[in-house]
Amino acid sequence: MANTREPILHPIPILSLRPTQMTVGIREVKEKRQRWREHKSGKKQAEMLGRHSIPVVLGPDQRHYVVDHHHLARALHDEGVKDILVTIIADLTMVDRDAFWGVLDNRRWVYPYDAKGQRRQFKDIPKSIADLKDDPFRSLAGELRRAGGFAKDTTPFSEFLWADFLRRRLSRKSVEQDFEKAIEQGLSLARSKDAVYLPGWCGPASDD
Repeated sequence: MANTREPILHPIPILSLRPTQMTVGIREVKEKRQRWREHKSGKKQAEMLGRHSIPVVLGPDQRHYVVDHHHLARALHDEGVKDILVTIIADLTMVDRDAFWGVLDNRRWVYPYDAKGQRRQFKDIPKSIADLKDDPFRSLAGELRRAGGFAKDTTPFSEFLWADFLRRRLSRKSVEQDFEKAIEQGLSLARSKDAVYLPGWCGPASDD
């Protein structure tokens, strides 16, 4: 199995990419769309695409399964971008079709949880980047990290783990209606001892 990063130099249609998660934070997608628009010239946008290839796993059906940067892929799709460069991080074309998702799960390359934080069957994962559902708690977790609520961490799906932590303590309605207030509440929660088990926790300094 090849696990080296081997960039594919020819572009892949964004709509041919297969997600490995069920949701994104649409607020975060919108922010990435805005940054894309700020690269107004075609040359600058092309340079940006060249710097941000999408890491994928090649599956037994020869499809490309996205294992990171779902938000970027969705943002570019929503902005009308048709093709994107991908980097194959693993070739799993030899894996039996009925074993493929189990292998992804074992490697922590799939996150089959819905917008309520409930685990679903692999067949429920959308077939297209365009069909990813909104999880406002994922947007809140991303914003909390940028605000210093927790540190960036290499743990797979770390921001989804934070999103689930927040989901159990704040209502979806409160996050959707007053995002700024939710950030304040989230920052307080993120620094509490309740969050000590989460990746990137930066809780309060010890009094010792």
